Amino acid sequence: MREKTKLKIGEFSQMMQVTVKTLRHYEQKGLLLPCEVDEWTGYRYYSIDQMQRLNTIRQLQRLGFSLDEIKELYEDGAYVPSVEQLNEKIEDTERQLQQLITRRNQLLEWTNSRKKIKTMEKFSIQALPEIIVASHREVIPNYAALGPLCVEKIGPEMQRLGCKCPVPGYCFTIEHNKEYRPTNIDIEYCEQVEEMGVDNSIIQFKHLDAIPKALCMKHYGPYERFHESFAEAFAYMEERGYKIAGTLRTSYIDGVWNQEDPELWLSVIQIPIE
Repeated sequence: MREKTKLKIGEFSQMMQVTVKTLRHYEQKGLLLPCEVDEWTGYRYYSIDQMQRLNTIRQLQRLGFSLDEIKELYEDGAYVPSVEQLNEKIEDTERQLQQLITRRNQLLEWTNSRKKIKTMEKFSIQALPEIIVASHREVIPNYAALGPLCVEKIGPEMQRLGCKCPVPGYCFTIEHNKEYRPTNIDIEYCEQVEEMGVDNSIIQFKHLDAIPKALCMKHYGPYERFHESFAEAFAYMEERGYKIAGTLRTSYIDGVWNQEDPELWLSVIQIPIE
C-alpha cells in the first residue's frame, strides 16, 4: 500500500496560498484538523485530500457562509449546502445588497451636499424648506459649552428616542437672549428629523415653517468669533437693501465632533431676509 503524501504546515500553507495563522484558526474551530501531529516536535502535517476540503471551506466563505455554519455542514455530513440553505443565503445577500445601495446613495447625497457647501460663495441667497426638528433649549455658560452639550447630552438622548435624521444632516441653533451675552447664553439647539416624536424633559419636537429667502454666510473658526461674521453679513445686507425678516439660525457643518482644530470649524449663518 502506497504511503500517503504528508505536507508540513508551512508547505501546505504555501501551496494553498493561505497563512499558517488561518490554518491554526481553522484547526481551533474544528474545521480542518491536521492529519497528523508529531507528539515529540508538535509539527503539523496535512494530506493531499485536505487541499480540496480547504478549497471548499474558502469557497463557502466567499458565498457568505460563516465558519460556524460551515462546521455544521461538515458535522451533519453534508459538506455542501442544501438548496434551502442556498436560497436563504440568496435572500440574505439581497437584503445586504439593498442596504449597501441605500448606504451608497446616502453617502453620495451627503458628499454632494458637502461639496456644494464647500464650493459655494461666501454669501448666497437660499430658500430654507419646512422641516421637523428635535430641539433642546438650555442656558449654557459660554459658546465653548455648545459642543459638549450636543455630543454628551442631546445626541445620546436623540439616539435613545430613536430619532431618524435625513442625510445630509441639518442642525442649527437659535439664540433667545435679547442682547449679547458672553456667558449664560439662552440657546436652542435644533436638528432635523424625519418625523415627530414624543416630547420629554430634554427633547421637544416641532414643525418649522419654510423660509422663502435667507442670506447664508459661511463662517470658519470658533464660535466666539461669530460677531465678526454677523457684522460682515449685516453690512452685506445693508448694501443691497435687504432687511431681516425672522429669527436667524446658525447651522453647524464641521465642529468639535469631527475637527480638533477650531480654526477648521465651519458654520453657516442663515438670516431670513426680505
